[in-house]
Amino acid sequence: MSDAFIHAIVLALYLLVMLGIGVFFFNKSRNQSDYFLGGRKLNVWVTSMSAQASDMSGWLLMGLPGTAFLLTHNNGMAEAFWTALGLAVGTYINWLILAKRLRKYSEHAGNSITIPTYLENRFGDKTHLIRMIAAIFIIIFFLIYTASQFSAGAKLFNAVFGLDYSVALLIGAVVIVGYTFLGGFLAVCWTDLIQGSLMFFAIIILPIVAVVKMGGSSETFQLAASLAELPHSFGLTEWTGIGTMSVLSIISIAAWGLGYFGQPHILTRFMGIKHSSDIKPARRIATFWVICTLAAAVLLGVIGKAYISTVVSPEVLNTMDGERIFIYMVQHLLAGPGLAIIAGLLLTAILAAIMSTADSQLLVTSSAISEDICKNIFKSRITNKQLVWISRLSVLVVAFIAYFLASNPESSVFDLVAYAWAGFGAAFGPAILLSLYWRRMNWQGALAGIISGGLSVIIWRLLIKPYFNLYELLPAFIVSVIFIIVISLITPEPSAEIQKEYESYMQSDF
Repeated sequence: MSDAFIHAIVLALYLLVMLGIGVFFFNKSRNQSDYFLGGRKLNVWVTSMSAQASDMSGWLLMGLPGTAFLLTHNNGMAEAFWTALGLAVGTYINWLILAKRLRKYSEHAGNSITIPTYLENRFGDKTHLIRMIAAIFIIIFFLIYTASQFSAGAKLFNAVFGLDYSVALLIGAVVIVGYTFLGGFLAVCWTDLIQGSLMFFAIIILPIVAVVKMGGSSETFQLAASLAELPHSFGLTEWTGIGTMSVLSIISIAAWGLGYFGQPHILTRFMGIKHSSDIKPARRIATFWVICTLAAAVLLGVIGKAYISTVVSPEVLNTMDGERIFIYMVQHLLAGPGLAIIAGLLLTAILAAIMSTADSQLLVTSSAISEDICKNIFKSRITNKQLVWISRLSVLVVAFIAYFLASNPESSVFDLVAYAWAGFGAAFGPAILLSLYWRRMNWQGALAGIISGGLSVIIWRLLIKPYFNLYELLPAFIVSVIFIIVISLITPEPSAEIQKEYESYMQSDF
């Protein structure tokens, strides 16, 4: 029995378990709150692991190690270091200052179950413009985001098993759509718990196995330093780029952390936790998970280059795709009948990372269609049961469009994913943050912040960035904050009812 066949069996069993979870939760999603927030019954472990698993995607096991794989060339190690640091800090602050307040206020403000609904209820927007525009942003950006995850999964199947790209794309899409369609939020979150655990152990174990194989950490990093043509081992300059990278470049890379405040698929995890008092232990679990996995991913790129240089010739090494270093290491380190099962589990971790993000994106997009658009249009003429089925059908429609967008095996949507991350971060981040901390903010300010943040990302990306290389999220985030404050101050104060609701929320225990 070949290693590839064993890998395929492990992967098939894993996919069947994911579908089984979707079937299990099918009858537990009886209304919109169940389907999109699990009835606000998530426990600490599911909330924390689901939030981080849905966040990281295949980028954690492929993109970040691939950047570190460059070592000092083009400051690859330094870029990976600052990206990881920015994301780790952003994750912690997001849990610290936003999670608990959003959980309490989203329930306090009309028992809101989506981000657009929360913003409308928070400010009493009778025009429904906030809800509709926010939903449109979500649909557009997440269509592209979901397509990128479908494509990444297909390329994994293609690289490991030699499957035709179209066949691989169809298999991955059917499984992800299956358990999301059936089980909704609960299925997504419980599968994320499994997938997050698998990602954690895979990214931690593989570098350790490689280091042991090469005789220890000292030998490993000396070899990596020689590959980088350094007369000594890696120091502060090599790891951080201080002295070789501009301050602007470092700020630009680390600014990715700002995006967390506006990512709908992460924020809904905060809204779905059972008790706001559970946020603190969930934050500790999530922070530990993200620090360990990000650090391991950076080290994986460095250690992986050292290890793979002992397996292939220098000519082959120079032409290798660094983003596939995880796959290469698994295939070489864990070969043979006994180890092939473990290898299959580790390779499945990549698919787990992809699936844990794609399912969340599908669910948030379907909620935007059913809860924020259809419910707003049809109002009382539509029942809860009908809304759940509209949500399920929305998953199918969105998945079909994403499948079509991902159908070209040569397509690259990484740049558009960065675009979407910046778009969500700038459009929703300032609005969410200020809505939880500023009583004077009104619906006009919120709407101005959403529109200005989203448009600033586009304008900066197209017209300014070619001449001033700063990640568009940072300036767009600042612009959104300014618009929210200025427009809120020059327009009428929120109504007495909205201010009373805010005061009541502020008097609750945080």
